[in-house]
Amino acid sequence: MARLFAGTSGFSYPAWKPDFYPKDVPAKKFLEYYATRLNSVEVNYTFRQLPSGKTLEGWLAATKGDFAFACKAHMRLTHIMKMKDAGSFTELFLKALEPLRAARRLGPVLYQFPPTFKCDLARLDEYLPLLPNDIRFAFEFRHASWLTDAVYERLAKSNIALCLAESDKLEVPKVFTADFGYFRLRKGDYGEEARRQIAAQVRELLAGGRDAYVYFKHEDDPNGALWAEELLKATA
Repeated sequence: MARLFAGTSGFSYPAWKPDFYPKDVPAKKFLEYYATRLNSVEVNYTFRQLPSGKTLEGWLAATKGDFAFACKAHMRLTHIMKMKDAGSFTELFLKALEPLRAARRLGPVLYQFPPTFKCDLARLDEYLPLLPNDIRFAFEFRHASWLTDAVYERLAKSNIALCLAESDKLEVPKVFTADFGYFRLRKGDYGEEARRQIAAQVRELLAGGRDAYVYFKHEDDPNGALWAEELLKATA
């Protein structure tokens, strides 16, 4: 049965008190509390460093057995190498995530490419075969040149999701290239009607047998966390 995993991109935000986190919850308990209300988080931590086994074990201990961590791919892969000659570091990075994968708690690995990185089909063709098929991957392209059928076909062949990222600058077309959907909802506000439309789209995806991973914007206030919680209830 298809499942919805909903949350925000990060959880360590004191500004979420008291509307999401109770005022007496210390920062070291944020993840543990977060996991009582939401069932997934998108982790930016892995974008800048390889996580230690101790860190990942701490995350696992703080969350429930059905909680999923979507981890952002290391910046060396997406912003420095940009997939070129990246086999060794890809292997090193995925090995660092092994505790999550072994515990069946690893959600999709998100490759978020820089806005200046233009479409390069040859590089994509060279890189995709390096990715193991027992881990889910989502690719977020932030240059419009990537949004073509040729790219979608390649992602679909490898069961990699086109990240459906929407912001005030760029909206990716709703093209599903994998057996799951990955949404990054980055606009500054989502009114009641917009949230109803998101819930309807998620229900449609689930009805079609695809899991859905949905992450709201998060930084300045707790609205994203509250909207994610509302979405989980609306699609239960």
